[in-house]
Amino acid sequence: MSAEATNPEAHPEARPELRRRGRSRLDLRRLGRAALLGPTSRDRLPDAIGHVAEAHRAHHPDADMSILRRAYLLAESSHRGQMRKSGEPYITHPLAVTLILAELGAETTTLTASLLHDTVEDTDVTLDQVRAEFGDEVCFIVDGVTKVEKIDYGAAAEPETFRKMLVATGNDVRVMSIKLADRLHNMRTLGVMRPEKQARIAKVTRDVLIPLAERLGVQALKTELEDLVFAILHPEEYESTRALIAAHAGESDPLPGIADSVRTVLREAGVAAEVQVRPRHFVSVHRISRTRGELRGSDFGRILILVGENADCYAVLGELHTCFTPVVSEFKDFIATPKFNLYQSLHTAVATPEGYVAEVIVRTRQMHRVAEAGVVALGNPYATATPDATAHPDEERADPTRPGWLSRLLDWQQSAPDPDTFWTVLRAELAQDREITVFRADGGTLGLPAGASCIDAAYAQHGEAAHGCIGARVNGRLTSLSSPLSDGDTVQLLLAQDTSSGPAAEWLDHARTPAARIAISSWLDAHPDRAMATTTAARAPLSVVGARGGGANAVADLPDATVRLAGCCTPVPPDAVAGFLVRGGAVTVHRVQCAAVAQMRAVGRTSVAVHWRATADCRVTLLAESFGRPHLLADLTEAIAREGVEVVSATVEPPVEGRVRHTYTLQLPDAAGLPALMRAMRDVPGVYDVSRA
Repeated sequence: MSAEATNPEAHPEARPELRRRGRSRLDLRRLGRAALLGPTSRDRLPDAIGHVAEAHRAHHPDADMSILRRAYLLAESSHRGQMRKSGEPYITHPLAVTLILAELGAETTTLTASLLHDTVEDTDVTLDQVRAEFGDEVCFIVDGVTKVEKIDYGAAAEPETFRKMLVATGNDVRVMSIKLADRLHNMRTLGVMRPEKQARIAKVTRDVLIPLAERLGVQALKTELEDLVFAILHPEEYESTRALIAAHAGESDPLPGIADSVRTVLREAGVAAEVQVRPRHFVSVHRISRTRGELRGSDFGRILILVGENADCYAVLGELHTCFTPVVSEFKDFIATPKFNLYQSLHTAVATPEGYVAEVIVRTRQMHRVAEAGVVALGNPYATATPDATAHPDEERADPTRPGWLSRLLDWQQSAPDPDTFWTVLRAELAQDREITVFRADGGTLGLPAGASCIDAAYAQHGEAAHGCIGARVNGRLTSLSSPLSDGDTVQLLLAQDTSSGPAAEWLDHARTPAARIAISSWLDAHPDRAMATTTAARAPLSVVGARGGGANAVADLPDATVRLAGCCTPVPPDAVAGFLVRGGAVTVHRVQCAAVAQMRAVGRTSVAVHWRATADCRVTLLAESFGRPHLLADLTEAIAREGVEVVSATVEPPVEGRVRHTYTLQLPDAAGLPALMRAMRDVPGVYDVSRA
């Protein structure tokens, strides 16, 4: 594999940001040489960190650089004589990591810890020495990074890996900021590794670190990591994308002209704004080429408009939609409803008289900082807190910058009963791309992931007391607990007076939050007799026991009745089911929570008692939701085949914002194998949820 095929930086003409990165790497080589020239005078910054200081002052003009000087001198002396596989002095690595963070706007404490982040792990420097010279904060962060470095990234250790990383991140988000910058520099210099090691590191980066970068909102790191991983794991597709971008570079680009028109419109309207053309990164171009087919000139970038205040964003939007033709379906307001990772912007698209469609992003400059750097842009989360001189590095501290999703994960991660449960609910949580806010009937609000049901609201509000929940009112109307909630709904949870009641196993089909799923599973495990009562453990076809006429008390056996599984809910063992007589004397069987059951009962349809017989196969429909990537369909089909399951039919919907939904109708030789099949499908890289249709 050639260096060009595995490194986007080998083609800097394809993207302006890559030229900047290329200059940065040359700077780092010079920094490496400067690091070997020995100490400087006491008052002068060493030449090796001059670039770091310059980048830091751009964001923090009044920062005290003396602590950086002392941190660099300690790091350089402790790493002296150590070399990287590339042949460069090892000190170039912490320098590069620190420069990445400085360019993102990290505060001085983070940069100090970044310079020292490998000293405790790889040299004779101790944590006590770091604490004595640089204080508790720097010591706390260096210790956290050291613990993350010791994590085993092997495939078998994935659940525990994520658990440890979440704890480290939750204790101080600056720990993960340094880890992400550390991985970025290592990925930039991965060309010296053997191809198989490059692939292993790239897969871990894709599966572990890129999702966390997304969750922490550090888009500048996330997008470059995506490009580097793309180049290593998919060299042919990367090369075709690179050729596509290079070909576009030689053509007339309509976006600068559209940007000029936008500047004119805003200037005439008296709206002060900065208008830029932002090229797409490699993976973004690849994704839209798969969804849109042949790309036009305006597809290779987007227009970014930066303003001063929130109100200016909406003023810009009004001018754009007045003076251009808006593409209404492309409008999204992430200012009024921010994304889970702090991201805020207005997204829209406008069509020009020439037929081009330009995507436009509008945000304030502060929003732009957060969009690029995420939690890194928020500065020192403890700046206003009273420092505790007795704090120990192992103690968890409350972090005011901790996003809601991270707080939720940290609340339940220790109570997860087993690694599989932890892994399943974690992947579901990481896959959520937005949150909703619902109002409690008694006052207050609940933050829930999109797609959450009344069951999730019950456990979020009442904890384990939600085991006794019997129903809910949403916006004043009585509804089932399985009903999904929408942003802005008002929910009132109805609890039973009998405290001995517990959840039904079917609740797991509608619980989306980790807290709800773990609480329900734990209760069912502790009450196996009650769990068996709600989900018969027998495996296979249905047996009709008897029929009960509308309101009559005698039971008549129906041994010869034809049994049909309802296509609307495709019940399989061990689902709780209900049967109803239909025309011709047949019995149709539904899952008890199917909407058709209430309708059948409402019109007086004759109910039939049914149960599962302990035999043979069954048919089921599953929905697999995933991030789009090459060969995903083949990998999913292979995973299904390994479980000995026959694919009756499969459909794949067109990707929406990089996400793909697959629908499979499957024939299982043994219904008891359904949970294992769903786990196997969830384990396919890129798949974040598998559920019953």
